[in-house]
Amino acid sequence: MEAFSVVPPEWTNQATHAYQFLCPRCGSSSLEAVGVWINRRSPVTSEDYRRKWQEFYHCHCGCAWWAWSSDRPSGT
Repeated sequence: MEAFSVVPPEWTNQATHAYQFLCPRCGSSSLEAVGVWINRRSPVTSEDYRRKWQEFYHCHCGCAWWAWSSDRPSGT
């Protein structure tokens, strides 16, 4: 699977918004995900004119989740 593919993977349809940058079901970090897709077709501009994207993760526990690229902690 390509993280920058134009076509989103099927598992993104059930993704839930994670308000902390980790799996809402088991608490695993994005580094432990078995699948990643970044929605680069629909960026959002923040108040300070910076772009952010939805980053989708498919966790090893089976949960699909997403968070904003701007919410990613440093080092991940």
